[in-house]
Amino acid sequence: MILLRDLYLPLDTDFSRPAALAARALCCDPAEIADARLWRKSVDARRRDRVRFCCTLLLTLSPDAEERLCQTRRDVAPYVSQPYVWPTAAAATRPVVVGFGPAGMFAALALARAGLHPLVLERGRPVEERVRDVERFFSAGALDAESNVQFGEGGAGTFSDGKLHSGIRDPRCRVVLETFARFGAGERVLYEANPHIGTDILRGVVRSIREEVVRLGGEIRFSHRLQDIFVRQGRLVGVEIATPAGSETLDCDRLLLAIGHSARDTVRRLLLRGVEFCAKPFSLGVRIEHLQADIDRARYGAFAGHPALGAADYRLALHLPDGRGVYTFCMCPGGVVVNGASEPGGFVTNGMSYAARDGANANSALLVGVSPEDFPSDDPLSGMEWQRQIERAAFAATAGQGIPAQRVADFLQGRASTAFGRVRPTVRPAAVPAALDAVLPALVTASLRAALPLLDRRLPGFCAPDAVLSAPETRSSAPFRIPRDERYTAAGCFGLFPAGEGAGYAGGILSAAVDGLRCAEALCASYGAAYK
Repeated sequence: MILLRDLYLPLDTDFSRPAALAARALCCDPAEIADARLWRKSVDARRRDRVRFCCTLLLTLSPDAEERLCQTRRDVAPYVSQPYVWPTAAAATRPVVVGFGPAGMFAALALARAGLHPLVLERGRPVEERVRDVERFFSAGALDAESNVQFGEGGAGTFSDGKLHSGIRDPRCRVVLETFARFGAGERVLYEANPHIGTDILRGVVRSIREEVVRLGGEIRFSHRLQDIFVRQGRLVGVEIATPAGSETLDCDRLLLAIGHSARDTVRRLLLRGVEFCAKPFSLGVRIEHLQADIDRARYGAFAGHPALGAADYRLALHLPDGRGVYTFCMCPGGVVVNGASEPGGFVTNGMSYAARDGANANSALLVGVSPEDFPSDDPLSGMEWQRQIERAAFAATAGQGIPAQRVADFLQGRASTAFGRVRPTVRPAAVPAALDAVLPALVTASLRAALPLLDRRLPGFCAPDAVLSAPETRSSAPFRIPRDERYTAAGCFGLFPAGEGAGYAGGILSAAVDGLRCAEALCASYGAAYK
């Protein structure tokens, strides 16, 4: 097999016959191509007067033809398949997985496929119930501290855009995408350069993966929260679980910890039990909303609105003169901004969009990088407490009436907003005009004020006066890490495998799922290794 790369095609291209596209590019007879499929597809919008697709095709020809093409064409390269080998293991004990977000979900799937019958503990509720709880919060403002945008089956990513792209280069990415496609995400996630599922489709995918874990012998207990761990002579020996019927203690010598970035009570308990934590950099900032039509025109010019393109996205980043980074993250075309709070008395913003991406507004996190040197103290969990302080300040700024929001023009002038203009905020449950200086640290607001005009040069209209900023965006990643040794176990606690965003090793659905697989592989291998 070979890859035909850098194939530029017009927007009205018919992709249903990839062999014909390849034959035209290679100047050969389509009959010579035994098989052809779209391998990668992205939008080339570097020139707004010539927006087009840039594609890669995966082809199967005769061995002689493939060798000849690889030798004579710079746009052809051999394809080397790297199929994922799911781990196997035999063990007398049953591993426990805590958390059923992307890391826990893929870890549980791998352990179930290995025949280990994992027990999954998820503090939140099944996705069907969780959707009802979140919708109730959006409509009536009644927060359920155990079933919300952060907690529940599928993790925080279930109420997002369902993005499946990442900066990591790990061969496991492919099997994660293939798994999502198999369980309902659709084939397009396998070839789109920036694949997304949409929160509406992702819910069904999550449910299907859960059913597969159970079919393979795993057990999932919802509304079961890890309350404590027991460690003896540096080894994990048991756990205490808070269940609907009360506390329960289980013997446990292998636990894969995939709690996500918002389980602050669990994190504090683990620290008290001697699990090592260290502070790490993370990001703070706002959600910024524009009219999607304005973003489409800024990115695609006269091609905006073309049915083959859909809603435009963007990704921006820069370094300010003082060295601090400012960047966009988790951009949601045609989406809404939601309150992602998981604790009473605090507000958090997050972005969410459906598969159709057909909402009036575009939104994205606009974040400022902060480091442990910026944190209020040297405590390893100081960044976590800083997040909480900011979230509480947001709640206080509007007396709990809604997410504080401000027009960009007002923010740049340092005056509180009293109304909104062309861009009507989509914030659920509600947005309240406010001054974000009362919410965010001065180092963050100063960086945002410096960055907005500069980003406007890269995406015209980004700094539009009526664009809306909502705050705070505090949970793009965990502000701490649980150090792991070469066996992926927590330092000083054999049998505890920290995974995903909540352990500080991921920053999105795809990278968290990949890390869950890594840790599941290590857990399987540990049954055949002598712990010393």
